[in-house]
Amino acid sequence: MIRRRLNFAATFAAAAISLGATLGAAQDAPAPQDGQWIQLFNGKNLDGWTVKIKGFEVGDNYADTFRVEDGKIVTRYDKYEGPFRGRFGHLFFNEPFSHYVLRLEYRFVGEQAPGGPGWATRNSGVMIHGQTPETMGKDQDFPVSLEVQLLAGDGVNPRPTGNLCTPGTNVVYQGKLHTDHCTNSTSDTYPQDEWVACEVEVHGGKVIRHKINGKTVMEYSEPQLDERDKDAQALLAAGADKMLAGGTISLQSESHPVEFRKVELMQLED
Repeated sequence: MIRRRLNFAATFAAAAISLGATLGAAQDAPAPQDGQWIQLFNGKNLDGWTVKIKGFEVGDNYADTFRVEDGKIVTRYDKYEGPFRGRFGHLFFNEPFSHYVLRLEYRFVGEQAPGGPGWATRNSGVMIHGQTPETMGKDQDFPVSLEVQLLAGDGVNPRPTGNLCTPGTNVVYQGKLHTDHCTNSTSDTYPQDEWVACEVEVHGGKVIRHKINGKTVMEYSEPQLDERDKDAQALLAAGADKMLAGGTISLQSESHPVEFRKVELMQLED
């Protein structure tokens, strides 16, 4: 298990060094054992996590976008000056993983930030198999990753959650290379303010499953960098492997307030 994590970190370190960064490791980060749940979020603060918001340097939590309230990680926009202006943000756990189950609960609350794009209403996500925040460009919208897209209903139309979006990546879906940016899952629609359980089962570069409230709603395999994407091209040029076997985990800020709780992970055997 230790060898697996070190080998993976070495793969991504090549890309990080070439772009002027190295893989970050959290101080006092937990050392998960196969089959045991660990808490990625301590319920008190953002220790062990790193913020990257578009237009700002790594670690600059602009306007206190990501904060802890009542034992939850939340995104808030009440301290923003002016409209949202595309300042998409991500909160990265400081250790990469490859084979694991990630489990958390989320809900959308309140009103979208002024100036947030229409498609981002009641929209957030969990990014997996991602690049490190240090390898992102200052003005990069999203990390190269796989996004487990989280949505709440609009009160009118079906709006499944646990979808797949692929910034800078592709996957094999239903037996074929899949290059669509976003693909709907088979989940039900859940309203704003309702807590929803999301689980992601990740088997390295093989099968990945999204589960919502215990039900599998999306499955795909062979995640890989998209050679057409400029951000993925930068990683490839820095020595990253095209096929993705692991990476960072991050929580998203896309202009609508969202809350996360019970963020936990269980390491799996290869």
